[in-house]
Amino acid sequence: MNNTTRNMLRYHHWANETMLTRLQELPASVFHEETLSSYPTLSATLGHMYVVDHMWYLVLTGTDMSAALEQSMPLLPLGSEWDLSQCSARFEEQKQQYTEWIEQADLTQTMMLNNPYAGVRELALEEMVLQVVNHGTYHRGNMTTMLRQLGYPSVMNDYILYLYQQSEPSPSGSLDSVRSSDCNPS
Repeated sequence: MNNTTRNMLRYHHWANETMLTRLQELPASVFHEETLSSYPTLSATLGHMYVVDHMWYLVLTGTDMSAALEQSMPLLPLGSEWDLSQCSARFEEQKQQYTEWIEQADLTQTMMLNNPYAGVRELALEEMVLQVVNHGTYHRGNMTTMLRQLGYPSVMNDYILYLYQQSEPSPSGSLDSVRSSDCNPS
């Protein structure tokens, strides 16, 4: 599962970049315009995603979850204040941190996670990475709904499109070997 988990994390970063690119195509005011969703604005949603990814990075690199939450939560108001270029820069920095970490990590390694919301449980690092990916997918879906409320189409950022757009052929002949020019995502 290590290669799949690494690929899922690459997908997560690709999907974030895809959404950020879409937002850059829209009027700047859209980024802070209020909607009815789990977070009031696109900027607040991205800020939340960034903070949660930051918290999980700290946990994955050995910080107790309570301490990671304590270090991460003060960033939450900042995420709502960032403009789109600041947000993109933060996500790019975070992607680099995760990329460096995951290339060295033994994803089968387990740790006791003391989650203040759910209790103590032993989890593999790969399970926590999949939590990061799943959380991002959930909120990118929220953002799609928010964009529709604001009168704008979103952008396809499904895992299957990510697979089709990969340039490295897979020796197994799986979907990884299909190039984006062979795919019509509509």
